[in-house]
Amino acid sequence: MNNRQVRGRADIIFNVCNTLIMILILICTLYPFWYVIVTSFSSIAHVTNSTVLLWPDGIHLESYQQVFRNNLVPVAYGNTLYVTLIGTVISMVLTSLSAFVLSRTELPGNKLMTMFVVFTMLFHAGLVPFYLQVRDLGLLNSRWSLIMPFAISTYNTVILRNFFKSIPNALYEAASIDGSSYLGYFFRILLPLSMPSLATITLFYAVSYWNAYFYSILFITDRAKFPIQAILRQILMSSEFNTMLYDDGTQNLPSEMLKCAMIVITVLPIICVYPFLQRYFVKGIMVGSLKG
Repeated sequence: MNNRQVRGRADIIFNVCNTLIMILILICTLYPFWYVIVTSFSSIAHVTNSTVLLWPDGIHLESYQQVFRNNLVPVAYGNTLYVTLIGTVISMVLTSLSAFVLSRTELPGNKLMTMFVVFTMLFHAGLVPFYLQVRDLGLLNSRWSLIMPFAISTYNTVILRNFFKSIPNALYEAASIDGSSYLGYFFRILLPLSMPSLATITLFYAVSYWNAYFYSILFITDRAKFPIQAILRQILMSSEFNTMLYDDGTQNLPSEMLKCAMIVITVLPIICVYPFLQRYFVKGIMVGSLKG
């Protein structure tokens, strides 16, 4: 048996073992989430008897109906949608404009501005000064406290700046010869060519706004303004689950079913957005991070 045959068998064994290991990791990663989905759609008897494993015994929506009985959940859902949609739009406008300015090296003070932007990635004032700043701006107990302080991410700005710099400057020179201004070049040429990176940054911002819960419990005291993530956190950590979720104190379903239903309705929307942006994701993040 020659060396080529030995090497070929070794490659086959390696590929088989590697595939089996990856499948095992995939199962260990996805099964907890699948278990939550199955539990939320299972019947009361199925959950009470602890027979939930791979499939629900039919499609039962009692847990979801019970969750939405309380007006606090739909209101929190609306708050999350408001913060995510408005925040993402504001962040994308500010980030794209800032990245464009930083990418134009011919502008006066470009290096100094870039240095100040990067400086904020390395140093942070801390939580207490941050809270005092939000308080002094009059944003406490407002949904805008979850939007305005996080309107621009330095990391996302640098990624988008590097992508803008990777576009040949000859396009701007040709546009300027035709009489186009900076804004004309930005909206008519640069943005259409930057769709992969823009989609990637949009996904980053949307996920960040949707999953935000820590600052909501820090800045907001009115539960009617809580996002769905803050409500989910309080429900999962509350020992009095019935009192937390239901105004009338009634409960006919196991708390495990209701908690799983809350988890599903909280994370499912943002997961559904990802397939529409996935084809841009790898291309956008790689080009934006490697060039510049």
